[in-house]
Amino acid sequence: MSLKTMEDLFIHGLKDIYYAEKKLVQQLPKMAKKAESAELADAIEQHFKETQNQVTRLERIFRLCNMEPRGKRCPGIEGLIEEAKEIIEEAEEPDALDAGLLAAAQSVEHYEISRYGTLVAWGEELGMSDAVSLLRETLQEEKNADRLLSQLAEGKLNREAA
Repeated sequence: MSLKTMEDLFIHGLKDIYYAEKKLVQQLPKMAKKAESAELADAIEQHFKETQNQVTRLERIFRLCNMEPRGKRCPGIEGLIEEAKEIIEEAEEPDALDAGLLAAAQSVEHYEISRYGTLVAWGEELGMSDAVSLLRETLQEEKNADRLLSQLAEGKLNREAA
């Protein structure tokens, strides 16, 4: 796909984040299962459920654009998922595992916040108010997930790993 217009960029970004969210639907349950902290596992499970809804929202946006939902390989999310897998494989202490999983989950949230924020801005420029409304809902969920993870890290998980 050639990227000549903002609409091209918007569609490219939609495909990118759709791929990312679908990958996360596969990976988040694995991360939750590996977490030692019940609070961390719960936070990841909660976001897994939100992510499933986010995929559905993205599918609605594709339909608003008269397109079939289809992802495009996203090297960014693949790299973040690889980092999480590495932490799971290499962490020797439960507290270090939890701190590492939490950091990996926050990296994903920051990536998603960046992508959704950009899509909101582009959607606004393109006059896609219905899509923007759906994207804003997801963006808020991503920010809330990031805030919850920060509270867990600052509240006890990082201290326990130290």
